Amino acid sequence: MNSLSNQQVSEALSASAANSKGQKLSPLSLLDAFDGNIDRDALKSLAGQSILNPRQFDRRTVLSIAQLAALLESRNVEMDKPLDGKIAITAFFEPSTRTRLSFESAVQRLDGKVLSVPDGQVTGIAKGESLADIGEMFNTYGDVVIMRHPETDSMDEIRKNLQRPLINAGNGSGHHPTQALIDWYALLKWRPELHSEQCPPEKRVHLGIIGTPGSMRAVKSFLRLSLMFTGAVSKITLVSEMADPVGLDLTEPIEQSPIPIEITNDVQEVLPQLDVVYVNSIAFLGDSYRNLDSRYSLDASSPFKDGAVIMHPLARNAELSEDLDETDHNLYFAQAAGAVFVRQALLAAVWDRTDRISGI
Repeated sequence: MNSLSNQQVSEALSASAANSKGQKLSPLSLLDAFDGNIDRDALKSLAGQSILNPRQFDRRTVLSIAQLAALLESRNVEMDKPLDGKIAITAFFEPSTRTRLSFESAVQRLDGKVLSVPDGQVTGIAKGESLADIGEMFNTYGDVVIMRHPETDSMDEIRKNLQRPLINAGNGSGHHPTQALIDWYALLKWRPELHSEQCPPEKRVHLGIIGTPGSMRAVKSFLRLSLMFTGAVSKITLVSEMADPVGLDLTEPIEQSPIPIEITNDVQEVLPQLDVVYVNSIAFLGDSYRNLDSRYSLDASSPFKDGAVIMHPLARNAELSEDLDETDHNLYFAQAAGAVFVRQALLAAVWDRTDRISGI
């Protein structure tokens, strides 16, 4: 890849300042860490694939998506029109702001087109139509389906007839794989050394996760990817009101991971030790959502370690005070600002259109 021009650097710095508050993250530091090289073979492995579960990824694939996302964020590639002629169906049977709109922005900014289902009640579901039948119809309407649904088994149901690639945008208490990619893209821009399996000890991070991975899909997916970064994550501490917050999906990978993992219910005691604090408020329990207990709330008076950053997939409730927004602990706005570029990278890979992007 050719080096960036002064104009491209300026554009990248402007793009990296898209979030209004908190830390501003530049993609240039991440590109420099990789010497500007994109792992094209890893991206090619995603061509034509459905993206359902973070266990489909390995460290190399995660890094390749981050590499391409950084390139997309640092360059104006709209003129390449890499998604020209492709149609994405965004089928959201559950409310969403950031996920649906960032996917739709990702497609349209690269000259693809979108058919949107912003509310499941405007579909045949309201008349009793099955997801399997809807999947059959989607085969002729678009080239990829991006779906969010409150039922954990919804991805299996629609795939009974769906032949197009399916991207899981959140399924009940199941998974949210693209959110986890966004989370790690933010971390890699914040501290590019984390990409290396020989990350210097002083750059490794102690991750704290406030929530219940077994019933919080974004938390579950983030933890699943974090277990891959064995040379970068020194320790993971789960902070939860539940004695066993992990769930069956994560039991085996946690047992196999060399990363030390501990569980506590005392957030105030552990906060001064954490480099990264990942918090989410909403757990899917049974057939409804439940918020975190108020004792797990964070605000500007919480005893954070110097230099620690807070991540949150948003939307937030009382667990994350707005008085943190103006501080350098705030990585969550920059985290959200990277969503379009990560989803552009993933869609370009799934549609096998990466070779249309200049500079790769």
